[in-house]
Amino acid sequence: MNQRWRLIALWLLPLAVVAFLGWQLLGSGGTARFKPNGATSPTVAPRNAAVARMSYGRFLDYVDAGRVTAVDIFDGGRSAVIEAVDPDLDNRVQRLRVDLPGVAPELVNKLKDQGISFDIHPPKTAPPALGLLGNLLFPLLLIGSLVFLARRGNGMPGGPGQAMQFGKTKARFAMEAETGVKFDDVAGVEEAKQDLQEVVTFLKTPERFTSVGAKIPKGVLLVGPPGTGKTLLAKAIAGEAGVPFFSLSGSEFVEMFVGVGASRVRDLFKRAKENSPCLIFIDEIDAVGRQRGAGVGGGNDEREQTLNQLLTEMDGFEGNSGIIIIAATNRADVLDSALLRPGRFDRQVQVDVPDIKGRLSILSVHSRNKKLAPDVSLEAVARRTPGFSGADLANLLNEAAILTARRRKEATTLAEIDDAVDRVIAGMEGKPLTDGRSKRLIAYHEVGHALVGSLVQAHDPVQKVTLIPRGQAQGLTWFSPDEEQMLVSRAQLRARIMGALGGRAAEDVVFGYSEVTTGAGGDIQQVASIARQMVTRFGMSDLGQVSFEAGNQEVFLGRDLMTRSDGSDRLASKIDDAVRQIVQSCYADTVKLVAEHRACMDRVVELLIEKETLDGDEFRAIVAEFTTIPEKERFSPLLSEPAQAEPVQSEPAPAA
Repeated sequence: MNQRWRLIALWLLPLAVVAFLGWQLLGSGGTARFKPNGATSPTVAPRNAAVARMSYGRFLDYVDAGRVTAVDIFDGGRSAVIEAVDPDLDNRVQRLRVDLPGVAPELVNKLKDQGISFDIHPPKTAPPALGLLGNLLFPLLLIGSLVFLARRGNGMPGGPGQAMQFGKTKARFAMEAETGVKFDDVAGVEEAKQDLQEVVTFLKTPERFTSVGAKIPKGVLLVGPPGTGKTLLAKAIAGEAGVPFFSLSGSEFVEMFVGVGASRVRDLFKRAKENSPCLIFIDEIDAVGRQRGAGVGGGNDEREQTLNQLLTEMDGFEGNSGIIIIAATNRADVLDSALLRPGRFDRQVQVDVPDIKGRLSILSVHSRNKKLAPDVSLEAVARRTPGFSGADLANLLNEAAILTARRRKEATTLAEIDDAVDRVIAGMEGKPLTDGRSKRLIAYHEVGHALVGSLVQAHDPVQKVTLIPRGQAQGLTWFSPDEEQMLVSRAQLRARIMGALGGRAAEDVVFGYSEVTTGAGGDIQQVASIARQMVTRFGMSDLGQVSFEAGNQEVFLGRDLMTRSDGSDRLASKIDDAVRQIVQSCYADTVKLVAEHRACMDRVVELLIEKETLDGDEFRAIVAEFTTIPEKERFSPLLSEPAQAEPVQSEPAPAA
């Protein structure tokens, strides 16, 4: 209702201004009527009735010649409308306008002497009371409209009444946070839930900790990749504790006005003290908590002043008892060290990507409102989705439900879930290729990846090979990594290099070196990255057990900006030679392996072109007819039987 009246006032104000100005203009002058010669009362014509103009000198000549029959003087003697006889137009009377220098006695006497009828029309004026009212109407209307808009906008964000409230906090406040989320609704982060459960217990029964001299941490920092459930955990804490809850984003502290961020921090903690014990949740705190003094410029900027005020409020001269601050970020490495010291954010809770057990529990939560077919196994889905975060799994089931509705099915089946997994990882499915040469070339490329991955002992087994385009890839080969693999050996890294080079090696063996394509570009980039890390980080080369990289410190953070050095030019040349040696050795072994199993590869390619997709078991069955496949049996942490394959996307095959 307030918004509607505000819009009406905004429209009425300019209309009122225009109406007032028009009324003033129209009411400032009168209309002129001609007084015919010999008439007892003048006949006044409109001012615009005279369409032609005459100079003042020529007017005097017309008066002396007796051609003027009537004169009406307007505007205090500044203009006149005359009736004159024109002999060139058969003595027809013509109306003309003349600009006068003023009503002089000589002009009046001359008109009297010539017997010309004239009349002087004074300007029309409004009555004194009406004129005073008209002069006051516009200022009063303007002032009243501004007051009305100011009072209406007091409660609206960004309204005129908010001009002096930039320093107030924008935190959303709930006296008893009913977020609708409990710890039972958060799955896959059991370790984090256990740490945060202590915060809830302290807010409910603080004497349990104070009786033994324990103090609850003042700040809890949730650190983890995007989509792992950090904000969801904060909502669960608020829902479980049932205490006042403030929530805002780190970017809401800083504005374009100097000092606004620090003022909002002070106002936030002032309100929190009035409602303690309470929770404050700051999402994406890295927006305001980045390291001070970063870069080469000055450090006295608005963001740093906001951070200084936040540090003071958290653990300054005045204590903040009963206030627990929870913050979330996926860039803990860029936060200021003073923000992470004990007494401020003295507890960091790592919220990582869930393992297979966590993925199963997350799928169980998100499938509550989904109609799944009886043959759908959430355990199988969990095994197929390594590396998925909680948000990814929720999106996966939603995509599967969309496919179910599109295909007009009553319940989601494994087919929809498999297609949803492929779509989430690789992109939307495209139209299959029809060109014979391009399709055959892509088939050899993908079979080269799969064949090398199957025949190398340390490589992950094949999950699926397909020629159906997805995203930017014209073909895909999926592998199943070991879920519980924590450390990677040198043999496994070499096996990954050989598997990535399998597509280029197949093109080289089958079509010749001059016919290799650009489709292996992504594979070669992956190979170069693995080989360089083997040399510079892991000490897996002839250069020895030395690390030649300083780590992942970013230049923009201001750390070692002028002293960063990766070694001399001679050392860089040795590193390049070592990387090249590893890649060349792996490529030679890959080409040899592909050439020795050319017949097997030809058979698989023919079948793949016919069916367009081969799963891992079918692929291994064909390869087993030609050679022996190394044993790669691994066990699932959920089941006692061997785990099924989990997909990992290979690099895209060459474009058609």
